[in-house]
Amino acid sequence: MTRTDLATPATETPDGTGRTDREPGGLARDLRTLRLLWQREMIRFGRNRLRLAMGLVTPLMFLLILGTGLSSALGAGQDSLRDYTTYLFPGVLMMAVQAPSLAVGVAIVWDRQAGVLRQMLVAPVRRSVLLAGICLGGASTGMAYGGLVLLVAGAADVPYHPRLLLVLLELGLIAFAFTSVGVLAAVCIRRIESFQVVVSLLMMPLLFLSGAMFPARGLPGWLGGAVLANPLTYGVDALRRTMPGDGADLGGRVLSPELWGWTPPVLLEISMIGLVALLLLGVATHRFSRVE
Repeated sequence: MTRTDLATPATETPDGTGRTDREPGGLARDLRTLRLLWQREMIRFGRNRLRLAMGLVTPLMFLLILGTGLSSALGAGQDSLRDYTTYLFPGVLMMAVQAPSLAVGVAIVWDRQAGVLRQMLVAPVRRSVLLAGICLGGASTGMAYGGLVLLVAGAADVPYHPRLLLVLLELGLIAFAFTSVGVLAAVCIRRIESFQVVVSLLMMPLLFLSGAMFPARGLPGWLGGAVLANPLTYGVDALRRTMPGDGADLGGRVLSPELWGWTPPVLLEISMIGLVALLLLGVATHRFSRVE
């Protein structure tokens, strides 16, 4: 994206927001910036077909190989996990959304090294708008990956039902949260190698401790506390309880996270994910507002 894409440079204020909020037409300019940055991420998504294919390989392998194998090993006598593939499917959706959303952070680091980011920073738009546009693009990309995995829901014995549209909307919010994590890491880390190491070390434990692969309820000691403290636990549980068919039975009434004997409703779980995403975006904006 060139400097002309976002209009002419403006004098920066001490807080790094520019003069947009005092100029006429600031809202229209912000909306145009959001659209341009969202469009940019969509173009990247459409052109990199190899990344699209590879991004679907890992979650599908987990579903078809790990899910089928463990489901067979558990046997038909396990009532609560009688079909592990169905139980695993929300976690597979989470994995599919995670990688493309976090890839937005990699793009920011590359943009900084190529000088594109500096051209964005001198544009007369608020930096919070820049990050919001990038996050919306990343969330849309992650949502598209999740939608592609939903097409094979039948392989996990999840029926094709209109409720899957609600699942897709929840995936969009979760993707926005993942993108906020990637953006926060990208504005704090300048080297692409360091970014990849830090994000991998952060996201892998969060995913494994999210209840995606084993129940979040009844875990012993520190493991149970770590799972309950993980925001992704509630995202996975919301997906599982929204899912049509046996997924809701396996998750919603039997294996959902329990806080002091109380199971949070799905709406509260989704609201928690949205709040975390906004908090991360706010911290990233504060860090981004510093002079580069």
